[in-house]
Amino acid sequence: MEYDFLDESGQILREAGRLGGIDPNVIEFLSEPGRVVSFRIPMKMDDGSFRVFDAHRVRYNDALGPSRDGTRVSPDLDLDEVKSLALIMSIKHAAGRIPAGGGKGGIVADPRTLSERELESLCRAYIRNLRPRGQAYDVPGADIGTDLKTMSWMLDEYESVTGYHEPAAVNDKPPILGGSLGGFEATGSGVFDVFREAAIQAEFNIANARVAIQGFGQVGSVAATMFYEAGCDVVAVCDSRGGVFLNEGLDIPALLAHKKATGKVSDFAGSEPITSEAVLECDCDVLVPASVQGVITADNADRIQARMVVEAANAPVTLKADAMLLDKGVIIVPDVLANAGSVQLCQMERSQGLSDNYWDIETINRLRQERLARGYREAVSTAAEHQLKSVRLGAWINGLKRIEEAMHLRGWC
Repeated sequence: MEYDFLDESGQILREAGRLGGIDPNVIEFLSEPGRVVSFRIPMKMDDGSFRVFDAHRVRYNDALGPSRDGTRVSPDLDLDEVKSLALIMSIKHAAGRIPAGGGKGGIVADPRTLSERELESLCRAYIRNLRPRGQAYDVPGADIGTDLKTMSWMLDEYESVTGYHEPAAVNDKPPILGGSLGGFEATGSGVFDVFREAAIQAEFNIANARVAIQGFGQVGSVAATMFYEAGCDVVAVCDSRGGVFLNEGLDIPALLAHKKATGKVSDFAGSEPITSEAVLECDCDVLVPASVQGVITADNADRIQARMVVEAANAPVTLKADAMLLDKGVIIVPDVLANAGSVQLCQMERSQGLSDNYWDIETINRLRQERLARGYREAVSTAAEHQLKSVRLGAWINGLKRIEEAMHLRGWC
């Protein structure tokens, strides 16, 4: 069955609202995004042809502060996915005590098929069509298909439209343009930060723990390095072109060098080939799905051998699979906590941009680690208070309670 991201996120919202005793009016308001902007971008291509690109931006809820976060450029992007991601971002910010609402957006396009000029034109047109109003309203950041360069174009277009410099108006930009140190590794390092806190809470021994990682892009590769340096045995990883397995544990620095040289992890010396599906089901203590949503389902949950699943991707475990894994005693470290390193970094980037006071990497790493660990502890505490096995529900309840308080104080309901 095709995975329905929007339906699943709505189910979690309603269940967390019911179990947490959240005002039903708040849940009703959060059942749909506050604002949705969809538009079309016309563009003349390098070969002289004409194309039109669909684009979206969702500002889900701004009770806690201006909406913030990612901008995707992907051929598979659709509005329902953007809505779901914006809802999750609202909870991610609230559960992490970040004074921001959830935002998400993007352009339906394949950046791999575009020239640099075409991609730049799209990014600039996207910002113009949003009619940007600045850091106090809605702040786009990077996501799939966007990076330091694309965010630099977006910032420049924003500043060209408004006529003044405002580095806090766009996130995930280079430090030379007012960005923060630690941006590249924030999500992957954060995955390990939250895992480490989960291991402490569960009295789970990290040393020589067997780790499997599905996805070896920016997030998965950084997380793999962190696990490796902590003394874990990373036994399996895969990317979009294949996977590798080594029972004794892979040499992650050597694997990174191999991928840099070849563009893939497969054919790494001394390893065995493994499929993406088999990575999920291999003999491991810790499983890190770091690619796409809906990869662990009711169909394969019984074959998951890991004792802990750390959701580096958004919604990689379906709700039915989540219940099955919890019944087996598997600890699930949910996405709204596990991959929140980037949102904590973006909050720090905003603070630095507004104050024009930039921090060293030691300060950034310390704050990220402290804030992520606190968020996990608070979710575990709330889950225990409500006699729930699910840390996910604990995190959602915490986030919803903060949004509820802000909405009540504002007189919205």
